[in-house]
Amino acid sequence: MISRAERTVFGEWWWTVDRALLAAVGALMVLGVVLSLAASPPVAERIGLDDMFHFVNRQVMFLVPALVIMIGISFLSPNQARRLAWIAFLGGLMALAATLVIGMEIKGSRRWLQVGSFGVQPSEFVKPAFIVIAAWLFAEGAERRDMPGHILATLLLGAVVGLLVLQPDLGQTVLVTAVWGALFFLAGLPWIWVVGLGGAGVFGLLTAYQLLPHVARRIDRFMNPETGDTFQIDRATDAFMQAGWFGKGPGEGTVKRIIPDGHTDFIFAVTAEEFGIVFCIAIVSLYAFIVLRGLWHARREQDGFVRLAIAGLTMLFGLQSAINMAVNLHLMPAKGMTLPFISYGGSSMLALALGMGMLLALTRRRPRTDTLANEIARHVRHQGRLPVGARA
Repeated sequence: MISRAERTVFGEWWWTVDRALLAAVGALMVLGVVLSLAASPPVAERIGLDDMFHFVNRQVMFLVPALVIMIGISFLSPNQARRLAWIAFLGGLMALAATLVIGMEIKGSRRWLQVGSFGVQPSEFVKPAFIVIAAWLFAEGAERRDMPGHILATLLLGAVVGLLVLQPDLGQTVLVTAVWGALFFLAGLPWIWVVGLGGAGVFGLLTAYQLLPHVARRIDRFMNPETGDTFQIDRATDAFMQAGWFGKGPGEGTVKRIIPDGHTDFIFAVTAEEFGIVFCIAIVSLYAFIVLRGLWHARREQDGFVRLAIAGLTMLFGLQSAINMAVNLHLMPAKGMTLPFISYGGSSMLALALGMGMLLALTRRRPRTDTLANEIARHVRHQGRLPVGARA
């Protein structure tokens, strides 16, 4: 047992970190390995790999550094987490631009960089870093009249969205823009801006539909399945229909053997077939717990930056989860988005560890004296005088 009186770095971390949130994320990581055992061997066999457990082994291989990254980042203070976000954002933005020049072309898109024997998707790392930076800019803009935080956050959004559209990657574009818009609203956006941004979003989607053929095909297939190939989504629907409450049992699934992306985008459908609807509801409940826990922390937080950053990271995680499960259930067009910590994917795993590590760092309990000291420092920095009631 670790004593509360123990004044070590690990002891202070253990008694200040949200252990319930940490346990929920850890449970998702374990589930990712278990469900990869169920979903990935048929894919490895179908594409001719010698090792049936190729994807499982790589999932475990990426899980170890992901744990190290998440736990290590959770030791940081809010200011240190913000500095890390800037480093990750600038590096990720340069890598994102590099994909347009030297990136691997897969299915008509350039989203990956080859680093040795591994493929890296820079957009995954840009997402959490950008959300933390946007939260800081919105918070600073609300506190300081000389700081055009809203304008700077909008310019950074334009840079990120511009690079994502050029790849093209509409799914990540919609995700990042939606969370950014939610942060803008939480930061005190006037209603006229809500209407304006909503109109701009609709205009952007219509433009994408007109100018990007792959976007038009996906939307057309969703609205009218007869207009294109719907093999994968049809098989995912079959998996849910055959699942029953408790599934066919581990290893007994048959539909999973012909789902092309059963180990990545459609692992939720494989989970339903083998483990049942009850198990899927349990997974949804786990995601819901993480989201509600994060929003609960955001509601209690008094520091503007920390409050917005917690809310943004939580919404990013929750919205990505919801999009993946909605696509599996044929409730929205296919997006090519992973199910956090469960779908196979090294870049996704490491980037999620970055985001959840910052979330754990920001939600750690901090003494009230630190909050008051920060408040006094902000007043002195911005107004040149101490706030009323802070003079000794």
